[in-house]
Amino acid sequence: MASKQSEALKELYKGWAAAMAANPTMGLDEIRDIFEHWGDVTVEPGGVDYLEVDAAGVPCLWAVPKGCREDRVLLCTHGGGYVTGSMYTHRKMFGHFAKAVGCRALILHYRRAPEATHPAQNEDAVKVYKWLLDQGITPNHIATTGDSAGGGLCTSVVLAAKAQGLPLPAAVMPLSPWYDMEAKGASLKTKAATDALVQEPILMNMAATFLGSASKQDPLANPLYADLAGFPPTYIQVGGDETLLDDSLRFVDKAKAAGVDIRCDVDSEMQHVYHFLAGRAPEADQAIARLAAWVKPKLGL
Repeated sequence: MASKQSEALKELYKGWAAAMAANPTMGLDEIRDIFEHWGDVTVEPGGVDYLEVDAAGVPCLWAVPKGCREDRVLLCTHGGGYVTGSMYTHRKMFGHFAKAVGCRALILHYRRAPEATHPAQNEDAVKVYKWLLDQGITPNHIATTGDSAGGGLCTSVVLAAKAQGLPLPAAVMPLSPWYDMEAKGASLKTKAATDALVQEPILMNMAATFLGSASKQDPLANPLYADLAGFPPTYIQVGGDETLLDDSLRFVDKAKAAGVDIRCDVDSEMQHVYHFLAGRAPEADQAIARLAAWVKPKLGL
């Protein structure tokens, strides 16, 4: 049974859904303002410093836990449908990740749609990955992670790096990832009554905004079409009440068929990106602890 504390995220999402339903013509700026409150449910991790940096022209935010290893890095891509969210909305959540792992996290502020459509987001992520390598961080000391659209991006940046002949990171950790630009997952309908935020019409609108003129089957936008041979060890976490559940499960099947070392946790009764409840709900803290225990040896920690 879900903890009482986990209700905070569901209530936040219900409030957003009600506000958008009450104003069907809500402008993009107002929608973005709503999503800027995503991190309100996250407790400050404490003992983490934040420093803004320009990484090859991409604004980023370092989350640096006290006494951490600075030669290991989590490359973090925020969610929000490629349209909303920022390095600030996700600062605390990724701060908890960095603290649990004991290394720095670099949170990207990549370009968003509609101002910049696909593949701009992937290009920004690849630029930052190359920048980290240029800073002397070795690829086996880097792991990518991200939530929702950022879960797709933390996956596609590795696919792009592979296509460009770059050395690949040690691990990939997508959280409630959004992969499917075609909305083919059965869970979009079977979980519609339990997911308080992500519904098919909103998802398809964001997909169209993000893609612009790009194909819904472009592997860098929809990793369900990617060749996953040689992909790094991957650990996905997704909520059992999510409409995007099947995005994760189908990716797992595809990855296993390609011989990828992949693990997937489906956390019962959890909402989309329940990791935002870090420091508040036990489900989030336990999930982050599992991720940290899994990735630390892969980073040599």
